[in-house]
Amino acid sequence: MDSFEWNKIIGAVLGTVIFIFVVRIVAEHIYEAETPEKPGYVVEGVVEASAGASTAPVEEVMPDWGTVLPAADVAAGQTVAVKCQQCHDFTKGGPNKIGPELFAVVDRARAANATFAYSAAMKGKPGNWTYDELFKFIKAPGVDIPGTKMSFAGLRSEKDRINLIAYLRSNADAPAAIPAPKPAAAAAEKPADSAAAASAAAGATISPKSGAPMPEAPKPH
Repeated sequence: MDSFEWNKIIGAVLGTVIFIFVVRIVAEHIYEAETPEKPGYVVEGVVEASAGASTAPVEEVMPDWGTVLPAADVAAGQTVAVKCQQCHDFTKGGPNKIGPELFAVVDRARAANATFAYSAAMKGKPGNWTYDELFKFIKAPGVDIPGTKMSFAGLRSEKDRINLIAYLRSNADAPAAIPAPKPAAAAAEKPADSAAAASAAAGATISPKSGAPMPEAPKPH
């Protein structure tokens, strides 16, 4: 095969490569998908990234447990707990599953089940599962305790969390005590009647030494 034939073969290969490269670039520009400004749906418990990286998340106000627990729907909370049954058992003396059993969990110490292998993050956070701590953890476990093995996305609904905690409280031999309702804000004191004060001051002069009112000087006839 002479050099002319080799030149034709090399030229054909280079032409094919250039053609494929051009087609690829054109296709990328035609079919490039635009990134949406906002996701089409939000997964419960997943925190959306804010536009400003320095913006701190707003801390959630804790419910007044002395008010919301007596009014909570325990049956609705039991229905919400169905979501948890794949990983947790709620019966007394029940087995551990992917997560520890949750009988009488309200006000129980964290990582208290000696037969369950808790994460280092869970064991490293002391304290009890108080109403406030459960409320925060159930909303977004991975945000409240980074490093926890609990992969549940969480419950955003405040009502669902209150009802679930009411059910968890009832699921015990001796339910945890309900705190007293928080006192209402003190009513503002009623301002003094300025008109009456002005009227009283008009008829008397205060003595600079004793502070007692002095009688008016007699008017000349």
